[in-house]
Amino acid sequence: MSSTPVTVIVPGFDVAEYATEALDSLRAQTHPHWTAVLVDDASTDDTARIFADAEADDPRFRLVRHTEQRGLGAARNTGLARVDTPYTAFLDADDILRPDALARLADTLDRTGSDFVVGAYVRLRPDAEGPGYTPGEVQPWVAAATAPARSGTTLAQHPAASGNIVAWSKLSRTTFWHEHGLRFPEGRYYEDQVLAQRMYTSAAAFDVVPDVIVEWRQRRDGGSITQRLGEVHVLRDYLEALGEGIAVLRAAGADAAVDERGRLIRTLDLPPLRRIAETHPDASYRIALEAFMESLPG
Repeated sequence: MSSTPVTVIVPGFDVAEYATEALDSLRAQTHPHWTAVLVDDASTDDTARIFADAEADDPRFRLVRHTEQRGLGAARNTGLARVDTPYTAFLDADDILRPDALARLADTLDRTGSDFVVGAYVRLRPDAEGPGYTPGEVQPWVAAATAPARSGTTLAQHPAASGNIVAWSKLSRTTFWHEHGLRFPEGRYYEDQVLAQRMYTSAAAFDVVPDVIVEWRQRRDGGSITQRLGEVHVLRDYLEALGEGIAVLRAAGADAAVDERGRLIRTLDLPPLRRIAETHPDASYRIALEAFMESLPG
């Protein structure tokens, strides 16, 4: 098993209902050499207390607090500035790491020497009855990016990897972030999109593994940003992020990945947005969506 230390960046804003479960999933990791930077983004609930209790009880947890809410991108960047280990990972404080997640990813990077490794994930959906959540199956677009396992691959060799844009399904070499000046966009939603494509296009090589790394929570209260795409300003940020991600790929000459992203967005992202647009009371929603569709490759 890998002995390479990992820092996991855990940002959270008003996630007290879920944070304990997320932190417990870190405590349950089979990889023994991890620390976590807990970034409280000026929560108004008990998130800060839960984070502070974790720090008080376990030296592997370190707490940083924002005095005002700055958003997920800024919270992740705050964590990045405090990483002092060879490997960097992310976990949102309402999600759950599978027990072997860090071990599987760290073992892979130890063996291959790649810049980062990408794993699969599943949705954690609320049960129809009762307060619980149940993980689903790996979806086809996730499997297309991560199965079968590939070592030392590139975007030219594996363009479908560009469909895995989430920060928390990856483990990276910390030096990779520094060498390429990688940081998350701040003050906007969907900060993963552009950052992920910068990672893929900057990497000398990366790995993919089909193992499920994270259970990604779909909140019962609808509070996740991915559950708010009916709001016009959220839609605009979403479409802008999708377009900028494609622009990064195009600028790098990753034409096959551009085509892959275009096909995936048409298949996965656009249908639910079209359904919202059909009955949305604000015409600007439909106009923004149609303008994006006209610019989309493929």
